[in-house]
Amino acid sequence: MPTTPFIHRNLPRLLLQARESVMGHTRPSLREHGLSDQQWRVLRVLGEHAHDSAGVETGRVAKEAFLLGPSLTGVLTRMARDGLIERQRCPQDARRTVVRATALGLAKVQALSHSIEAHYAWMEGQLGKTALQDLYGLLDQLIALEGDGPTEPAESTRHKKAAP
Repeated sequence: MPTTPFIHRNLPRLLLQARESVMGHTRPSLREHGLSDQQWRVLRVLGEHAHDSAGVETGRVAKEAFLLGPSLTGVLTRMARDGLIERQRCPQDARRTVVRATALGLAKVQALSHSIEAHYAWMEGQLGKTALQDLYGLLDQLIALEGDGPTEPAESTRHKKAAP
């Protein structure tokens, strides 16, 4: 049976490869702080919502951290045990749970943000500010095109013109 050759490169594989390349620089810092990739994704989400004193519903955390419910449950259990997060029932709906980062969790977010931002600055220096912003913009467009994300890009990835 003849095979039909692919015309386009394997985009999902390229995206995974790019993710692993970036995470290859981030993982050592995560490990120094005793965090797994999944725990970091949860802390990053909670850090981005730290201003919300009511906490973040676990369903939203799962969506924004790209974790399936059963995996999130285990991750949150370990994080609560380690004092990184606290959980409580949602005051408006006792069937739901909300989580927030503790002071220790937020301290880890703060500490890790320095090395992660330094890596992004290095990437910007290698690629150029415009190219990195274009990459963010293209990824936002792809996400919106495929319907798996917001149509409005996140504040941190909005295309901004480079300073002259």
